[in-house]
Amino acid sequence: MSSSDLYEEQRLYRTAREREKYDNLADLYAVINSLQCLEKAYIKDSVTAKEYTAASSKLLVQYKAAFKQVQSSDIPDVETFMNRYRFDCPAAMERIKEDRPITIKDDKGNTSKCIADIVSLFITTIDKLRLEIKSMDELQPDLRELYDTMNRLTLLSSSFVGKEKVMQWLTTMSSMAASDELSENQVRQLIFDLESSYNAFNNLLHES
Repeated sequence: MSSSDLYEEQRLYRTAREREKYDNLADLYAVINSLQCLEKAYIKDSVTAKEYTAASSKLLVQYKAAFKQVQSSDIPDVETFMNRYRFDCPAAMERIKEDRPITIKDDKGNTSKCIADIVSLFITTIDKLRLEIKSMDELQPDLRELYDTMNRLTLLSSSFVGKEKVMQWLTTMSSMAASDELSENQVRQLIFDLESSYNAFNNLLHES
């Protein structure tokens, strides 16, 4: 073996499909590791309960999306993934198992599921807008589901700012054709309204 061979990059993949597989595994690894670090930070009081609840809720949503990308007969569950790659994150696994931040009380899954769905819909819609997806037929279903889910959550009053903002946008979109797109100013305002509503939602969870 020549000296140049010693410094040759060794690739884990040979095809685009193999590369995507390893990228997806890396994404899942990163999300679980982030959950573990967040749990330790909360235990050490390095983050506030409000910051922890928001970050944990978001990471749990991202975990579900990341695991779907790698789930197969070869990796049927997260335990198999953890064992195969000798990955030890007990605190993260506990969060994944309970499917809720430690700051949210267990109510047999009803309230915690609504909260997780609301977090997911806020994040999904904001991400779509940042990816310049702005046609009415691609945004309205998520906003409608977000509004309906917020209405099912008894923690939120009828005057909750998030409900009011989302309903205003649903009213605006009701006069648009399916192919109509939001203007740049409308996209910017909708992102602002959703982010401020999401922050208000996290504040309410912390106060509760």
